[in-house]
Amino acid sequence: MSGHNKWASIKHKKMAMDARRGKMFTKIIREIMMAAKMGGGNPDSNPQLRMAIERARSINMPNDNIQRAIKKGIGEEGGVALEPVGYEGYGPGGVAILVETLTDNKRRTAAEIRSIFSRHNGNLGESGCVSWMFERKGVLTLKKQQIDEEKLLSLVLDAGADDLKFENDVYEIVCAPDKLESVKKSLEENKILIESAAINLIPKNTVRVEGKEAEQLLKLLDELEEHDDVQSVHSNFDMPDELIEAMSR
Repeated sequence: MSGHNKWASIKHKKMAMDARRGKMFTKIIREIMMAAKMGGGNPDSNPQLRMAIERARSINMPNDNIQRAIKKGIGEEGGVALEPVGYEGYGPGGVAILVETLTDNKRRTAAEIRSIFSRHNGNLGESGCVSWMFERKGVLTLKKQQIDEEKLLSLVLDAGADDLKFENDVYEIVCAPDKLESVKKSLEENKILIESAAINLIPKNTVRVEGKEAEQLLKLLDELEEHDDVQSVHSNFDMPDELIEAMSR
């Protein structure tokens, strides 16, 4: 599991016990609203909404909040008009960074994202400058002790997965976005507990960073993820595991 994925895994674990839960609630509520707006309010026919609801439940969001967000998304209740906007740039060491936001003020959000890049020795670029370095994939993770690797490989390949990776005690399953639901369903039918399941942007190649540049990069990524309008941050870095672990504490 390369650096960017290890960092994402750590962030996912921290999310569930984040003391600033109000901010996490806000981000997921926005995600639910946008998913409902784009694909309708029925999670049975809207996979994006279904995944957003699952993430909401993983951090114990009350069902009333979830239902209210869905109603706002489909226009049954008043809500802020949100627009998805992506930003692309480079961090320390030439690492590619792609930021996905939901905003009600593109000018304000662009200025704030640019300022964050600048503060941490990065540069915000033009649209398309790094997006070609990534491909959209479904990614699922689960603990190793649940199932033998050979059995899991056979199971997920039959369900449509492209690849199975393993590091330390975690399996990472990669598939085409439209196969995520079938792979997830297959695991659930076999009583396998899934740690995370999402559509991610996976880098085609990675850039190794160490030392001061690595520290600056993780601070940049952390501040981007803390921004109220930011829904997700993707990058193509790789770095020593011990540094990632130390910086995530």
